[in-house]
Amino acid sequence: MRDSCERSGEDEEQKEEAMAACGRLSGVAEAEQGPEADWDSDLETEGTHGLGELVRDTLYLRSCRAHSVVPISCFLRQGSAQELNLQHRGLGPQGARALASSLSSNPYIKRLDLRDNGLCGAGVEALAGALSKSSSIRDVDLSENQLGVAGAQALCAALTTNRAMWKMQLSGNGLEEQAAQHLAELLLAHTDLKSLDLSYNQLNDQAGETLGPALAENTGLTELNVSWNHLRGPGAVAFARGLEANIFLKVLDISYNGFGDPGASAVGEALKANNVLEELNMSNNRISAMGALSLGLGLRVNQTLRILVVSRNPMRSEGCFGLLKSVQDNPASALELLDFSDIQVNAEFDGLASSVKGILPELCIKTGACRVEYKKELLPVFRSALPASVPK
Repeated sequence: MRDSCERSGEDEEQKEEAMAACGRLSGVAEAEQGPEADWDSDLETEGTHGLGELVRDTLYLRSCRAHSVVPISCFLRQGSAQELNLQHRGLGPQGARALASSLSSNPYIKRLDLRDNGLCGAGVEALAGALSKSSSIRDVDLSENQLGVAGAQALCAALTTNRAMWKMQLSGNGLEEQAAQHLAELLLAHTDLKSLDLSYNQLNDQAGETLGPALAENTGLTELNVSWNHLRGPGAVAFARGLEANIFLKVLDISYNGFGDPGASAVGEALKANNVLEELNMSNNRISAMGALSLGLGLRVNQTLRILVVSRNPMRSEGCFGLLKSVQDNPASALELLDFSDIQVNAEFDGLASSVKGILPELCIKTGACRVEYKKELLPVFRSALPASVPK
């Protein structure tokens, strides 16, 4: 991640383009003072759509001047496009403040991508004000921006007042247990948010104890990614208990945490009661053979889970056999993919796999030696989480 709290400028070409834009806007402004007949003709040619773009560009350029930042030329060319991609632009807090003034009045943008811009807490606070007023923006990526507690608090407060937002990506922001409280409040208040990405943060066991009860009460989220965090111990158990009570979540990625056997056992209990979850990624969670057997108790009765990924866990062939045996004992199982990638299994497991395939012919079983293709596409939250070496 770049040191994005320092403001960085644009190259000379962008500066010239921005200056040219300023000149064009100034020329149009002068034309507005011309004869009324000429102005009517311009409206017939460009329509009120063009006038709206002129006003927004003028506001943006003035804001850039006020905050002493170079305008982003691609934003001036945005027009009525529905996606604004400003990844890796080095906006910094000042650039975010300049951009915020134009976002709230833009009726076209539906997806806003500001990944890796060094916005920090101050920049996100400025954007939060604009997001709270926007009725068009539905999907925002603020990953890798060093939000901090202040940024998380401002953003979560803004989203609770904006019911239009349905997807938020906050990956790689170093969010810790202090930020978890604000995230929990968001889960309780925002029933229209459907997808939340909290991967690659520093959410620990205390954060799990905070987020678990909020997940239990949430009534809208369908996709949640908390992979690559530090959820372990009591926090992992509390988080899993939240899953047990949740009745909306369909996709959950908790891979690359430290759930261990206690967490796996809690997830197994959750799967007994949960009749909504369809996709679960638990890879690389320090689950031994004993934890796998506890997880299998949930698979023995669950009727909705379609995809279970438990690769890179030290459960050995014994744990894999126990999980697969639980699936065999459940004639109502909906499993389509059981992923044991990078776990070596023995001949006894292979024999059981052949028997299970006779009962569930559509079930795809992946092991360290058997890397068969799964026919159905994984949802985006899974595709982005799995390492490149693992076949999709």
